[in-house]
Amino acid sequence: MLAVLAVLLPASAASALPAKAGAAPACAAAWTSGATYTQGDTVSHGGHNWRAKWWTQGETPGATGQWGVWEDQGACGSDGGDPDPSDFLVSQAQFDQMFPNRQPFYTYQGLVDALDAYPDFTTTGSETVQKREAAAFLANISHETGGLVHIVEQNEDNYPHYCDDQQPYGCPAGNAAYYGRGPIQLSWNFNYKAAGDALGIDLLNNPWLVERDPAVSWKTALWYWNTQTGPGTVTGHQAIVDGHGFGESIRSINGALECDGGNPSQVQSRIDRYQQFVQILGTTPGDNLRC
Repeated sequence: MLAVLAVLLPASAASALPAKAGAAPACAAAWTSGATYTQGDTVSHGGHNWRAKWWTQGETPGATGQWGVWEDQGACGSDGGDPDPSDFLVSQAQFDQMFPNRQPFYTYQGLVDALDAYPDFTTTGSETVQKREAAAFLANISHETGGLVHIVEQNEDNYPHYCDDQQPYGCPAGNAAYYGRGPIQLSWNFNYKAAGDALGIDLLNNPWLVERDPAVSWKTALWYWNTQTGPGTVTGHQAIVDGHGFGESIRSINGALECDGGNPSQVQSRIDRYQQFVQILGTTPGDNLRC
């Protein structure tokens, strides 16, 4: 996962201690993308234990499907206690309804695993506000990725354009390495540097993590949503929780090209998704939908 995790870490089997009656079994040692696992090794990831069917490295448990390397052993909990459930207000079923054609890479569990990076996300304000924020974030990333279908930017001709060589750290991964990736389509070397610094991940030297690790990919989207104003004056998070409206979240993501009449059809596309998603979550869209 991280560049500093290139040293292989030993796998560990799940605790042999018996679980308490009615409780989930203890979690094995946490999965690490830099470690090598062989058949029979057990790890924990996303509140579940997983057993390797064969040799693997860098394949995220829960992202390989039933025919993949990882076999789900069920929910687990620290010291045999109950698993730590996600409080994310969007259920797996609602997520699947929003993204019926999504790529398997964009796992629900990957999103849940990323939430701890920004605990204020969808937990600030009233229940209505929280649901609006979830819908707004998911609507914008749906628009950016065609419904979580595209993992990387489709126009490869753009790839060399995202290296700002005026930055003191340059483009160590290559001039064409900082193209759009992930739910928010993170691009430019300075954004990879800033996101990596904030998340404790060396994305400047290894931007490919954003297209290979679901949790990292989701974290970059949450980083932008919660901390970056982009062409706007507030972050996407602030746009919703401070009552500016969905339209200001559009401005923070792509306002320079879409807002103030720049591309009304693209704005409408985002609004359509937002209105669909708030309905799925059982709330209302609020005011100020346009930018």
